[in-house]
Amino acid sequence: MKVDGNTMEKNFRVTFRDQEEMEFKEGTTFKEISEHFKSYYKYDILSVQVDNDIVDLNERLVKHCNIEFFDRSSSVGNAVYARTACLILLYAVKCTYGYTTKVIIENSMDNGIYCNIEGARIDKNEVAKIEQEMRRIVSSNIEITKVSTSRLDAIKYFKKANIGDKVNLLKYISNTYINLYKLDFIYDYFYGRMAYSTGQINSFKLTYVKDNGLALSYPTTDNPEFTENYTHHDMVFQEFEKYKKWCSDGNISTVADLNRIVSRAKTGELINLSEIRYNNQLVKAANEIVNSRGNVKIVLMAGPSSSGKTTTARKLDLHLKARGFFTHSIELDNYFTDMDKRVLDEDGKPDFESIKAIDVELFNQNLNDLLDGKKVELPTFNFILGKREYNGEYLQLGSKDIIIVEGLHALNEELTKNIDNDKKYKIYISPLTTIHLDDHNYIHTSDIRKLRRIVRDNKTRGFGARETLAMWPNVQKGEKTNIFKFQDNVDAVVNSSLLYEIGVLKTYVEPLLFNVNEDEPEYPEALRLINFLRNFLTIPSDDVPQDSVLREFIGGSCFRDKD
Repeated sequence: MKVDGNTMEKNFRVTFRDQEEMEFKEGTTFKEISEHFKSYYKYDILSVQVDNDIVDLNERLVKHCNIEFFDRSSSVGNAVYARTACLILLYAVKCTYGYTTKVIIENSMDNGIYCNIEGARIDKNEVAKIEQEMRRIVSSNIEITKVSTSRLDAIKYFKKANIGDKVNLLKYISNTYINLYKLDFIYDYFYGRMAYSTGQINSFKLTYVKDNGLALSYPTTDNPEFTENYTHHDMVFQEFEKYKKWCSDGNISTVADLNRIVSRAKTGELINLSEIRYNNQLVKAANEIVNSRGNVKIVLMAGPSSSGKTTTARKLDLHLKARGFFTHSIELDNYFTDMDKRVLDEDGKPDFESIKAIDVELFNQNLNDLLDGKKVELPTFNFILGKREYNGEYLQLGSKDIIIVEGLHALNEELTKNIDNDKKYKIYISPLTTIHLDDHNYIHTSDIRKLRRIVRDNKTRGFGARETLAMWPNVQKGEKTNIFKFQDNVDAVVNSSLLYEIGVLKTYVEPLLFNVNEDEPEYPEALRLINFLRNFLTIPSDDVPQDSVLREFIGGSCFRDKD
């Protein structure tokens, strides 16, 4: 503290990465402080962690604290980058076509976000025009201002501006105050932090997709250097579109629509409808397998973590049995190579996730022998001894026998490289939700899977939320390497998303998230998920059927639980 005349000036100590210390005047913005540490980062600093709280750069220093900054190469910074790019897109559209033109941010796709524009006719030329306007906005380096206001005042503003989706969302949250972000004449509510200015979003691409839809692409954490071209995954895209229409036909497009049903105690029908839709996908898949005239003998199923693969495989098994077929599950884990022959990962440890950890040659040989009608002794992997064993487990296929293979590499063509394609039926499964918080805040598929995983890990492994959150980055790394790149080469996409599930999961997962301590590295993510769940009214689990895919995570499934 320094005293100069009648003025008392406070200085606060800032510790960067628990190592370097500097002092700054009280009230200094973290944007100003970041200038002293920008040499540590390759890209623009976008956000800051103060002690264990993620805040905007325009927040001011009010205490001694530890800090860490984030650029777009980090998961935190990349989320800020994507969110700000969306705000710039909204602003560019309104500047180009008028204030009443709507942009609906639909869902993530490839290295970007799929968006629809309502109120203007969009084609490739118009998308190029919007991108040009976005680049003008970026070059203008307009500051983005955070405005804290009462929730009721925000509702009044959005009502006057005829922005009904924001009004409906804010109706169901209990916060006294909320944060809006202002970019020129636009005030908007975004779930998460924003960059300091438009000039920080200096790499992006717009790609026309179809009708009035476009993809907004931006650098990823895997490749933060530049924006890669958008790759269209048509089968997953079509499933998003079908599910969106199904939800819209039921007048449920946002969390507010869902909360309205919950507040009227009408969740029973919602649960039943969601389960019927999920089951109908398996009926369709079973029919396609049966109608292959006996050609399909191997069903291969894969999807990212906590997609509901176990329940889906068991239910598909029942659908096929109901049609007179017999199914046999083959575990890929039993085809692991012996530990002394295992390839090592980048840390020098045995790699269990690479397809090189699987004895692909033996797997193909066994499958081909089975397809030829031979009796085959199947291996079992002894994880204690770290080697493959044979314990007299034999399998021989009849004319109506089908093999189901569910695992990390099931969709990788390398796994079944010697099997004729007409003998295989591939299924990609994931909870592809299309429900939004509002028009500008979509729900990430990965958030649903993360909530499912936290609940299941606690029930089956005794893990707390902290442990699951700590390993999630490695889970995502494996998914990107081994699953997502193969999602196009499939025969069916099964969407395991259930409209009601977050309301049910909330009861189970909230206490676990609150148990993450403020001084633990996973606390910011736990807090983000807690705030996310506040948008949802709770739904009792009583009416969730025992054969529901959700039971795989909350417990009470009529199928054998499996990690």
